Parts: sequence; C-alpha cells; structure tokens
Amino acid sequence: MSGIVVAIDGPAGAGKSTVSRRLAAALGYRYIDTGAMYRVIGVLAAARGIDLSDSAALAALCERTVMNFVEHDGGMRVMADGEDLSARIRTPAAAQQASKVSAVPAVREHLVARQRAMGAAGSVVMEGRDIGTVVFPEAPVKVFLDASVEARAQRRARELSAEPSPAAVASMAQEISERDTRDRARAHSPLRPAADAVVVDTTDCSVDAVVETLRALVCARAAALASSA
Repeated sequence: MSGIVVAIDGPAGAGKSTVSRRLAAALGYRYIDTGAMYRVIGVLAAARGIDLSDSAALAALCERTVMNFVEHDGGMRVMADGEDLSARIRTPAAAQQASKVSAVPAVREHLVARQRAMGAAGSVVMEGRDIGTVVFPEAPVKVFLDASVEARAQRRARELSAEPSPAAVASMAQEISERDTRDRARAHSPLRPAADAVVVDTTDCSVDAVVETLRALVCARAAALASSA
C-alpha cells in the first residue's frame, strides 16, 4: 500500500504516539512524530538560554538545527545535530517547553514546512496537533484521538513510574490541563479536530482496538481512491 497520508492529531496522552507507530508498522508506512520536533527546539532553546518566547532566536535555532529520526531496536531515536535527544525530550519539562515554543508562529512556520517536505511522498502516518488542519489539510485520512484528562494523566504518569502515586497523577493532570489550555487557545494553529476528521475517544479502548479501527479506515479509503483513479 502506498501514497496515502494519514494525519493523526490529538492532545497529550491521548495515545497518538503508540497508535501512530503501530499503525504505521501495520501498514508498512513511515512514522513521523512531529511533536518530537517541537520538543527538540524547546529542549535546545532551554539548554542554550534562549527565551521560549523570543521569536527571532527560536526561528534561527530552527533554521540551523538538523533533525533526523532513526529507527533503532523497534523504536525511534530523535537526533539533533548528531546528538541523540530521545531521552531528554520525553520528560514533563520537555513537554511544557514544547508547548511554549509551539505557540510561536515563526517556529510553527519553519517546522510545518519541514513536515510537509517529509510527508510529501505519501505512505506516511504523521502525528501531531495540527496535521489535519494545517500541515496536510487535504490528507485522505484525518483522525483526532482524544481521552479524558484523568485517563491521559494516568498514562503519562505510568510512563514515568510503573505504580504512580495519586499525587503524581494529580500533578500530571494539572500539567496536561495547562498544556491543553495553551494548545487550544493559541492564535496560530490551535489544537482542534479537522472538520472532516474521524474522532476516536481512547479513554476505554485498548491500543489494539484503536489500531485495528484505523487500519480498516485507511485500507477502505485507499481502496476507494484507487478505484476512482
């Protein structure tokens, strides 16, 4: 199967990364985590003392930073200027930094251009927060994954500890709520479902069930496009 762009959006903790990665594997597609790109810029900016609202400095950082996604042992390593940032960009602090820099129009404009170039050939599952609305608004398949704040907080807290404390979950829920507010309220590319997106609530769904639902959706859409060509 080739040629289809699958756009998957949704808030933090909705299951985008896990679902998108497994869906791409099931389809034989390339997987692109656009959120990782914003995390890289946020982490690098913070490490270099760049104000996370300094548009000119952040734009320059985007311009000179070379990012690569490298498959390794069934996972994905995120490289920036030859350095493996895979672990550094997966912390709660990195998530907050990403949310802040992603609200800067110059950052989004630069990274959206990169994302479009990466997905131009098709056969890609691309996940983020504005893929179906901004990056690939004409994507044949658009999906918006969502879940309750409580479920999302539990998932994120379990990524940090196998048995998170109630306090840890509550803290994560607060962080997620704050990020939701920033992502949904920003003037440039706010988080929202595309008008024609299929909305899937993952609160009480298994990953396998969601992946199979989306796999069937993509296959049906690909077949319809092929028959009309």
